[in-house]
Amino acid sequence: MARRRKRASNREADSEIRTTDGHLHVPYITRNIPPYDLLDEESLLRIETTAERIMAEIGFEFRDDAQVVTLFHRAGADVEDISENIWRLKFPIGMIREIMATAPARFTQHARNPAKTVEIGGNATVLAPSYGSPFVMDLDQGRRYGTIEDFQNFVKLAYSSPWLHHSGGTICEPTDITVNKRHLDMVYAHMRYSDRAFLGSITAPERAEDSIEMCRILFGTDFVAQNCVIMGNFNTTSPLVIDGVTSRGIRAYAAAGQGSIHLPFLLGGAVSPLTMAGALAQNLAETLVSAAITQVENPGAPAIIASFLSSMDMRSGSPTFGTPEPALGSLVMGQLARRLNLPLRCAGSFTTSKLPDAQAMQQSTMSLMSAIQSGGNY
Repeated sequence: MARRRKRASNREADSEIRTTDGHLHVPYITRNIPPYDLLDEESLLRIETTAERIMAEIGFEFRDDAQVVTLFHRAGADVEDISENIWRLKFPIGMIREIMATAPARFTQHARNPAKTVEIGGNATVLAPSYGSPFVMDLDQGRRYGTIEDFQNFVKLAYSSPWLHHSGGTICEPTDITVNKRHLDMVYAHMRYSDRAFLGSITAPERAEDSIEMCRILFGTDFVAQNCVIMGNFNTTSPLVIDGVTSRGIRAYAAAGQGSIHLPFLLGGAVSPLTMAGALAQNLAETLVSAAITQVENPGAPAIIASFLSSMDMRSGSPTFGTPEPALGSLVMGQLARRLNLPLRCAGSFTTSKLPDAQAMQQSTMSLMSAIQSGGNY
């Protein structure tokens, strides 16, 4: 009986601590320490110049979206027809930077609970759960494909954590629901089981439209027309390809005035140069061209540039996460984003380890620390 009373007393004390710790109840982090600048001016200029050369001399391949090709052509891009529904676009030096000048340096994403509304950009940092996990694992069933119940549980767990500020997007893939309606259940789970801001579907343009329409039901059509309430997380097809599903999805979010994240997934030695400087130049070119789609569609639409740099195990060919090179890349991308005056998405808490061991602890800490020190905003 005495032990039971002691446990109850401890729970009450923990609850009181959580209630009184104001730093656990802020909607996002406001950084008061300066970001870490890794490279000097000359090195940054070399990366930026190489990125401009990639855009101007090599160009990007666009597929299955004639409208985005027309928009870029009107803005000054050179267009070459490769085959039916495939074009190569080259962007004169300075063109993409000029287009991105209309993108906001900082914007607000509204949450269902106004107290959980977040600022993205400047000295604000928003932490969100992981995105795109193909498997889940628990003590009862081990490693397996995810279900909608798993997805809902992860949304609830993220909502209950005072260390996270955002509900995220595809926390896991609910494979027990058919693909053509899966996005509806996922977005609804974020709306029902959390009152924080969230990401919508990007796997098809019509699913992006569905996500935005669900927000119009939740927030009201007039409010959505005037405010950012949802974002999409888009990947380029590296190297230097943007397919129609991606570009039309980006345009759907931008046309509605909603936010988007533009994330190249670069594996050094596979789809990007093995050297970190070369990979950073390619990353900068890809994220800027992808983000520029928002501005030719709807100038002023919120856009976040991003990086996901990864090394590769040269014996197995598998990606390696949490290694030193991507951590350095995050720091440099922070510098490049500040020079562009654009919000930055970075990744952290990654590891190559298959177990929650010392390697996992060290690598996840290093990757998260570099994301924070880079000045990443999301």
